[in-house]
Amino acid sequence: MKNGIKKIGVLTGGGDCPGLNAVIRGVTRTAILKYGLEVIGYKFGYKGLYNNDYMPLTLQRVSGIGHIGGTILYSSNKDNLFDYTVEESGKKVKKDVSDVAVQNLNKEKVDALIIIGGDGTLTSARDFARKGVKIIGVPKTIDNDLHATDTTFGFNSAVNVATEALDRLHTTAASHHRVMILEVMGRNAGWIALESGFAGSADVILIPEIEYDIEKIVEKIKDRENRGKLFSIIVVAEGAKPKGGKVVVKKTVDDSPDPIRLGGIGNKLAYDLEKYVNNHEIRCTVLGHTQRGGITSTFDRILATRYGVKAVELLAENRFGNMVSLQGRKMTYVHLENVIGSQKMVDPKGELVETAKSIGISFGD
Repeated sequence: MKNGIKKIGVLTGGGDCPGLNAVIRGVTRTAILKYGLEVIGYKFGYKGLYNNDYMPLTLQRVSGIGHIGGTILYSSNKDNLFDYTVEESGKKVKKDVSDVAVQNLNKEKVDALIIIGGDGTLTSARDFARKGVKIIGVPKTIDNDLHATDTTFGFNSAVNVATEALDRLHTTAASHHRVMILEVMGRNAGWIALESGFAGSADVILIPEIEYDIEKIVEKIKDRENRGKLFSIIVVAEGAKPKGGKVVVKKTVDDSPDPIRLGGIGNKLAYDLEKYVNNHEIRCTVLGHTQRGGITSTFDRILATRYGVKAVELLAENRFGNMVSLQGRKMTYVHLENVIGSQKMVDPKGELVETAKSIGISFGD
């Protein structure tokens, strides 16, 4: 590169996600073939940066990984180097160890760093940029809730998995005249539930952005019965909650930057519905981490590769401190300072929700 960059590092942080390997492949091949750079990948996210634990990323190493889920660099969602747990005098304490990471970058003569992750990972990316590290961020989450980009890779793959699950649940629901509930991921955003429920012909979609009334769900089930439909399919996002109620917390992880783990709303909904619906079996399926794994969808392979290529191009253009962003059909960028702390939520009055309601899908409101 004309700007003197000769060697770059890559790391993946936060939860695993379909498309991460496609980004790594896109970064590596572009860096080597287009710009003649050396590329290394830090293992286990920021932990690898702190421990100086990395692997060379060569054309051979990234060959054939574009379709594979997960990340060959591994990942961690517990390692904020600006608030890192270390042991001193036999006690665990929190310290800012970011200078150690900067020293490791200098030691290995890494000129710039491409950081792939969600809100927490990109917050640290911004903080490293403030310290003078040449950073480019790449947005990653299956939840599609980062407001600074239209679509995140991994989302399409997760929706495909949830939609296929609904297709399968339909046949057993119809055979046994059951009410089948599918709980999907998404944290505080309802995108996965909304799009999979829409595509998978759900009768009820429950999302965090619209608090639900249990009696409205019962009305929908009984309305279907009156029209000869003796089964119902419900999709519920893990962050959904009843009117005046709270989200269901599965557990808390104290050493994580995002300690709250949602989960259990599907089984709670099944229990609550049993008080009103006594002529149907009610079953709940929690899709869980199957949404994160497996083969990456065609759409996400292409999107993730575009993100990776653009990240390297931004380095070549000296556009440090930015995150790659998809806006419409165009791959562009936004400053990391403008990315953090704001989620992209489903608009309860938006076109997609209104379209779903137009074809008879209930949101429990």
